[in-house]
Amino acid sequence: MKTLSLNDIQNLDKRYRTQLINCVTGIKSVNLIGTKNKQGHTNLAVFNSVIHLGSHPPLVGFIQRPTSVVRHTFGNITEASYYTINAVTEPITMQAHQTSARYNDEESEFDETSLEAEYLNGFYAPFVKDSPIKLGMRLEDVIHIPANDTKLIIGKIVELHVDEAFIENDGHLALENMPVVGGVGLDTYVQTKKIERYSYAKPDQILKKL
Repeated sequence: MKTLSLNDIQNLDKRYRTQLINCVTGIKSVNLIGTKNKQGHTNLAVFNSVIHLGSHPPLVGFIQRPTSVVRHTFGNITEASYYTINAVTEPITMQAHQTSARYNDEESEFDETSLEAEYLNGFYAPFVKDSPIKLGMRLEDVIHIPANDTKLIIGKIVELHVDEAFIENDGHLALENMPVVGGVGLDTYVQTKKIERYSYAKPDQILKKL
């Protein structure tokens, strides 16, 4: 097994280091975040940092890279307060990945990638029509992380759109049947496969398969 010290890591080629450190945390969620500014220009960007923060209230966060350069997603969210988070599936991975390209503000990634925008229930920001899980989000907080000048964007789920055929009796969502993909590093997309579900863990009880 190869061992790298902090000094070794810092001395790696920048692109190599970025790829390596992005991979070591394992499989991450992959989502498309849809926004619209006050001028009506839409934006769509792929993120692999979306995380669950709590269910009561339903909070979801994602990491925004430093805003020392223009970030259309961040600018639109702070301007309008509403945005969408859309799960990525296998058929749209290439289009989702293309949204990471640096388009101009007036160029919509929806148009550039042929992903169709969808407006539901009068919600301000556009959803991705082909996504099986669509979250309508309202901005709650922005927390600056001084260690690397990133920001944790915290939003509350105010709308949830999901095919009820994939919701099990206890609320579990069968992502592997949709099929929602995960991500490794910066450019690799992987399928999800169910291994097993287990009962709630308690010290004095034997786990059961669900």
